Formats: sequence, structure tokens, C-alpha cells
Amino acid sequence: MVLMPKESAKLVAGLAKDVFIEQAGVKKLALAILDGLKTGKIRKGNFSQIRFHPKPDDSRAADWIFVLDTLNFSFWTETGTKKWNVNGETGYFAFCAAVSRAIDEGKSMWDPKYYSQITQQDADIIFRGDNEVKIPLIHDRIKGLHEAGKILLDKYKGTFVECIKSCKGSAEKLLQLIVKEFESYRDEAYYEGHRISIYKRAQILIGDIWACFEGRGLGEFHDIDSIAMFADYRIPQVLVHYGTMRYSDSLMSKLKSDEQLKQSSREEVEIRACSIEAVEQVRNEVRRLIATESKLNLNPLTDVNAIMIDHYLWDYRREYAQELEHIPFHKTRTIYY
Repeated sequence: MVLMPKESAKLVAGLAKDVFIEQAGVKKLALAILDGLKTGKIRKGNFSQIRFHPKPDDSRAADWIFVLDTLNFSFWTETGTKKWNVNGETGYFAFCAAVSRAIDEGKSMWDPKYYSQITQQDADIIFRGDNEVKIPLIHDRIKGLHEAGKILLDKYKGTFVECIKSCKGSAEKLLQLIVKEFESYRDEAYYEGHRISIYKRAQILIGDIWACFEGRGLGEFHDIDSIAMFADYRIPQVLVHYGTMRYSDSLMSKLKSDEQLKQSSREEVEIRACSIEAVEQVRNEVRRLIATESKLNLNPLTDVNAIMIDHYLWDYRREYAQELEHIPFHKTRTIYY
């Protein structure tokens, strides 16, 4: 049996040898989150990625987001090499810009009838950069689109909307459906004899649907709190910056020497799982703080969740990229994040 992400995170955090959650850092980050909630900087649909996503009144929105998250992985650049960029954007934003450009050029990127048949030549044109640098793992991206498109066409009337509707407002059911049906979303590993899951892309897909529709319509989930943060290679960097998470000297030394971590290696699993557990603890602390301040016009149960904290951390990393440069991020070339 596979443990779900939150259970997995708690288990790994309790056994971890190289990654540690620090309570002083949990409290420090919780205060920053509370401040963001008070000022309105942190709220549903208020995060930088949203400007690259379709608008909620676009009939293609859910299918467009499904394609984005089917391909939402591995945008980091190896040290000493040029970055892949599109329209001056790098990383995830470059990728979103490429998809938007393809749609503007008449390609039905949201339609599985189109992307289930996509060729290498098509992909080269869609993801062409401003320079000669190519998007990483292009063959895996083509394979993922073919597999996902075929499943939607065969089982879900050719639209991810059917997947959402079949789960009747349950984020947890949708998460289980995504990882059952779409192989490239099955982000799992073995840790100390336990089969654990992180499910970063499956969870961010649900989080993006929720944020796009601001928790209404297709984005209304009665159990959105079942979704954990999205454990990638950037959020842990911010958690270390805040002192919420700490690496052992040996792990920090590995990362500073630019050594890549293997997918599903002990250190890689610990970084990602402890990030989930750290954000869970931060969320709980924010809720405790809200409950103690009666003057706040905030609901501790509905006005903060792991998704919103993740958005804050991701935006913080981009806003303060220079200040965080001295903290290495872990590098793992994988389709899962």
C-alpha cells in the first residue's frame, strides 16, 4: 500500500537522517504568512503564476491547466550552461509562454486529439527558445502528452473536466484518480521499507484548478485541505532560508559541490517529504495564531492552507532570488517535478 503524501511526509520526517524541521523556523515563517494574510498579499488566486494561466471564464481553462501540469517538471539548468528561455522568460514561466505562443499560432494545445498525436518536430517548434538551448527531457514530455491524451480520449470524453466532475468536489478523490489513470503523475518511492508518495504534479494540478477558479465551480473542493504543498526543487531552498528546515553538514556539502541527487535516493526523498511536513506544521501554527487574535477577520480553517503557503514561498524565491543564491537547491533530473 502506498502512503499518501501527508502520511509519507510525517513518516519520513520522523526517520530522516539529513533533513530536519526546526520549530523556531516554523514559528518565524508562520508569522510571515500571517502578515501576508493580513495585508492581502496571500489569498486565493493571488500568486505570480496565475498571470500565465488561462482565465476562469475560458472554456479551455481546465484542459489547458492539465497540459501545463502534465509537463510541469525539470526546468532547472546545469551549472555553467545557458538557460532555456522563451520571450525573455526562464523556467516555468518560459514553458507557459511557449504553450501560450503555440495556442496563439493556432495549435490546439488544450485538446487531447491534438497533443496525443504530437510529433518530435511539433514539440521542437512549440518549445523553441530564444536561443539554441532546448527544453530539458523533451522526449519524456512527448511521451507524457501521448499517454495522458489517450486516456482522456478513451475514458473521459476527451476532457479533464470529466475527471474533475466525476470526483464530485473531492480533491482527495481527484488526486487518487490522477495518479491511478496517468502514469507520469505517479511520483512514488521506497523509504526505509515503506512505499511513500509525494505526488507533486498531481497536487499542483488540483491546486492550480482551485486557484484558477478561486474555489468556485470546477475549482470547488470541500476537502481542499487534503492537498499538501508541492515538493519541488525551489520551495526547500526557501524553507532553509527561513530556518524552517535544516540540512546536515554532509548534505549541504553535497549540494554546494553541485552533486546531483538521484531520483528516489534517501536524501532526495527526505528533502521533499520534510518540505511537506514543514509546511503542514507552519499551516497549523498560522491557524493557531489566527485563533488567538480575535480581531482578525480571518477564518483559520478556510483562509489558509498548504497551497497558499506554497504560492507564497514560490513567489518569495523569485522575488528574492539574489538573496537566496547562497543556499543551494537540490538537482534531480526527473519527470516528477
